[in-house]
Order: sequence, then C-alpha cells, then structure tokens
Amino acid sequence: MTMGIKDFIAAAMATAGSISPRDAHGADAVILDVREAGELAQTGRVAGSVHVPRGFLEARADPSAETAHAGLTEALDKNQPVYVLCASGARAAMAAKTLTAMGYTARSIEGGLKGWRECGLPVETS
Repeated sequence: MTMGIKDFIAAAMATAGSISPRDAHGADAVILDVREAGELAQTGRVAGSVHVPRGFLEARADPSAETAHAGLTEALDKNQPVYVLCASGARAAMAAKTLTAMGYTARSIEGGLKGWRECGLPVETS
C-alpha cells in the first residue's frame, strides 16, 4: 500500500498533536514558523516567532550542529513547548513530528497562519 501526503500528515498529527491558535497565543512556548521567507514577507508573521523554513529544520534544531538556531534549541534545553506554524497546517504537522522525534515537546498550530488570522489574533506585516 502506498502512502500519500494526506496519510503522512495524518500520521504526523497523530504523533505530535496540535493546539488551537487561541491556546498557542500568549502561551509560554516558542512559536516556530516553518514557512518560506517569501511567505512571511507576503502574509506577515506572528510577533516574536522564530523563523526556520521547513527545509532547514533538522539542521537548525540540532543543538550540536553549527547551524543550530539558538531561539529554537533553547526550547529543548528548557523543556519549553514549541508550537509550529505554517500557512495552513500541513508543513507544521510534519515539522512537529520531526521535532518530537528529536526530543522536543512540539505540536502544530491548527489551521496554520490562516487559522491564526481567523481567530482574530495579531500578525505583524512589514
């Protein structure tokens, strides 16, 4: 049996779980945005979020790597949750699963930035 992307996303959601945008907003957690830089420029970002594009996640989340992102790896050191955000939730689910496998406490934010906006939560634009 071949697995499609929907199967991978469902498995990722089952592994790491998710959190509502309202519960993620203001929580003592790192908000990790895994969208591409162009997406942030076009649609804005959550204030204070850490930006690591999905394609660079493993290298930036590994505390032993020269390319580690301190804003992310400090969450691992402090056992602080990481709530992952993308445009609609799919990449975030996959990223949260990856982070969980790397020892982080990670969950995807339901609905991504779209869900965040629909809840009326603030987004910074440049």
